[in-house]
Amino acid sequence: MATRWTCPRCDREFARAGQGHTCVPGCTVDETFAGRDPKFRAIYDAVIEHLRTLGDVHEDAVKVGVFLKRDRKLAELRPRSRDVLVYLFLPHPIETARIAPARWASAAGPRVGHQLKLREVSDVDDEVREWLTLAYETS
Repeated sequence: MATRWTCPRCDREFARAGQGHTCVPGCTVDETFAGRDPKFRAIYDAVIEHLRTLGDVHEDAVKVGVFLKRDRKLAELRPRSRDVLVYLFLPHPIETARIAPARWASAAGPRVGHQLKLREVSDVDDEVREWLTLAYETS
């Protein structure tokens, strides 16, 4: 993992010195998932457990979610009322019914954003782990 820059105002870490961001104080992963359905934390734990088998992962927790980074952001997990919304940054479009059609290009290089909703820990299956691995390898 590359050397990270810590914003002196919000104390969050980023890939580049002076990187643009919404300067809000970070929190802990526990605080992000506090008051949410416990299965949403289990979903997060399954995701981070897989990513840690691949190498170092930086967890940038804020109230709205957790931004997962290697050298740059590879995924966002945002707990909501009925699911965990996951944004994955992949090198090419993935065509599947599991991923919402809303896609966007990443400002951080030739990557494509994908939106996925996870409702149960069993949703973090081999297919999702494959996408997470791809996001990790290209971040």
